[in-house]
Amino acid sequence: MTTDGTQTAQRDAAARHLVPGLALPDVALPSSRGGTVNLSTRKGASVVYIYPWTGRPGFTDPPGWDAIPGAHGSTPETEGFRDHYLKFRAQRIEVFGLSGQPGEHHRELIDRLAVPFPLLSDEHLKFKAALDLPTFEAGGVTYLERLTLLVRDGRITHTFYPVERPATHAREVLDWLDEKRRAIAKS
Repeated sequence: MTTDGTQTAQRDAAARHLVPGLALPDVALPSSRGGTVNLSTRKGASVVYIYPWTGRPGFTDPPGWDAIPGAHGSTPETEGFRDHYLKFRAQRIEVFGLSGQPGEHHRELIDRLAVPFPLLSDEHLKFKAALDLPTFEAGGVTYLERLTLLVRDGRITHTFYPVERPATHAREVLDWLDEKRRAIAKS
């Protein structure tokens, strides 16, 4: 993403604290399905892919978007999780998308892309603040950086950061889960 070693190291360190066992914050996030979801109290396994912003037909990207490493790719990433959703569910893993966009934006995206799982809104950045998630700015607006959390019973089990190839990231997560399952079976 960046060729400067210092910038790369700083960027990679931005999520270093998101370690296995870390409890998610007690924050209720508005869900595209209505109501709220509190990931800290949710039982079972989840994939929470966090993305900055999805474009909409007829709307321009935020100022300078094309120059920001990792900014593009949220729509193809969402399509990947949509396309592999049943593979996650077959493993009893729920999928959640999370961004700082408001609910009406999520509802449009769900309708346009036929997304079968809930999208959560951190519009007021409370989840971001409580978990100290990495961000960037464009046009004076703060956006969440792209990362994915594997969660079980409200605690992180693995963090994917940075996400370099959003369009194939869902497959990357499934491959990682398969690899872990094979390693456990061998031991």
